[in-house]
Amino acid sequence: MEQRKAMIKEQLGSPGDLTERNFLFGKEEVTVFFLEVLVDGEYVNDFILKQLAYFEITTKESFLEKIPSNNIQDVSSILEGLDYICKGFALLLFPHGMLAIEAKANIDRGIGTSEMESVITGPRDAFNENFNTNLGLIRRRLRTSDLQNKTFFVGRKSRAKLGVLYMKSIALPEHVEKVIAKINAIDTDGILDASYLKRYLKEAHSFFPTIMMTERPDKSAMALLEGKIVIVLDNSPYVLILPTFFVDFFHTPDDYYQKNTTITFVRMIRLFAFFISIFIPAFYIAATTHNQDAIPLSLLISFTAQRQNVPFSALIEALLMSFSFELLRESDLRKPSVTGTAVSILGGLILGDVAVSAGLISPIMIIVISISAISGLAFSSIEMTSCIRFFRFLLLFLSFAFGTFGIFIGLLILLASLNATTTLDLPYLAPFSPFIKTEIKDSFLKLKSKEKRLRNPLLTKNRERGN
Repeated sequence: MEQRKAMIKEQLGSPGDLTERNFLFGKEEVTVFFLEVLVDGEYVNDFILKQLAYFEITTKESFLEKIPSNNIQDVSSILEGLDYICKGFALLLFPHGMLAIEAKANIDRGIGTSEMESVITGPRDAFNENFNTNLGLIRRRLRTSDLQNKTFFVGRKSRAKLGVLYMKSIALPEHVEKVIAKINAIDTDGILDASYLKRYLKEAHSFFPTIMMTERPDKSAMALLEGKIVIVLDNSPYVLILPTFFVDFFHTPDDYYQKNTTITFVRMIRLFAFFISIFIPAFYIAATTHNQDAIPLSLLISFTAQRQNVPFSALIEALLMSFSFELLRESDLRKPSVTGTAVSILGGLILGDVAVSAGLISPIMIIVISISAISGLAFSSIEMTSCIRFFRFLLLFLSFAFGTFGIFIGLLILLASLNATTTLDLPYLAPFSPFIKTEIKDSFLKLKSKEKRLRNPLLTKNRERGN
């Protein structure tokens, strides 16, 4: 008994928040260990310590007979007992055995509203950092035994709880096995957030995001019903959805709460925003430096007059304005919400007005870069926004060097990158490549169709909805 107590203290380093309680019943001794910052003190006092003294419990068997608890685990080794202590359990040492009792304190924030993904007409509850809460938000929407949850603990030091959720009758078993194999292959000290985990699950050499992060339970439930896999991680307010196709980044859960005609129009705007954000600065540079015949003469004269006193080339102008916007956006993200927006607006007004007045930047360049930057903000995914930014700068250099021919080169690079990307070994450009007729009417369009009674054949063999 004394040896086991000494090993526990030695392994934990006798921290200040480690509590030890000893009970002596005749010649038998019972000891309780717990970390007071992780457990509910009142629960330990009322349902463990008082009960031990009241019933004079000295064995595991008598404890199980007398004490009701929703989660009591038989512990076979000191290392296993230490693991339970660090998870918020109270560890009971008996003369002939050990038990761990769940007594976690509620140190989580409540269910709030979605912050990164705006909600227009859908439900407003959002995930938080508690694993059980997040799992409950999904199960509340899918009240069926078909929803499966495989639990793992990742990270040698963090031991973060992770749940792999999927619909047993819908999701393909091979997809589930691939995800579980990647999780089992994780070998690192700590997985502290879903962003950490995403690095180990994403496809190798994929430039575009193949895993979607979301804080919306309704979006996660929709993905599960499509045959996708959802990963819930303790201490993270985001869950991961995979596989994720390119077209999924143009969809939002609100699309399914509104009329088809309205959503089709909005999705086309998102598609145009994607190409405008990447190509419009490159087209302006190509048209003003190499291919002046690509724009009307009157417009060309206006552009030339505005740039007459500008000492820099069109490329330098675009780079200066793009970097200025990125600096403002970064400062807006890092500043408190109370002052962040005000700083960005003030900075944009001052930079734009002063740059034009000083003759450093032409007014048309400010318009072009502003349109491009605003178009890139149509996507909530940070990774997709980063991809747009990368291709925007790539096409700037290609158009400056080769004109409109450089734009076509950039377009081919973009299409080749998209076509070469896979997600769980599935083509990223589906349902366009390969062409899936039943999915086209819910891709960049949202058309009323009886064919949407069928699920994506790449994700499930049970294609008929409702089965």
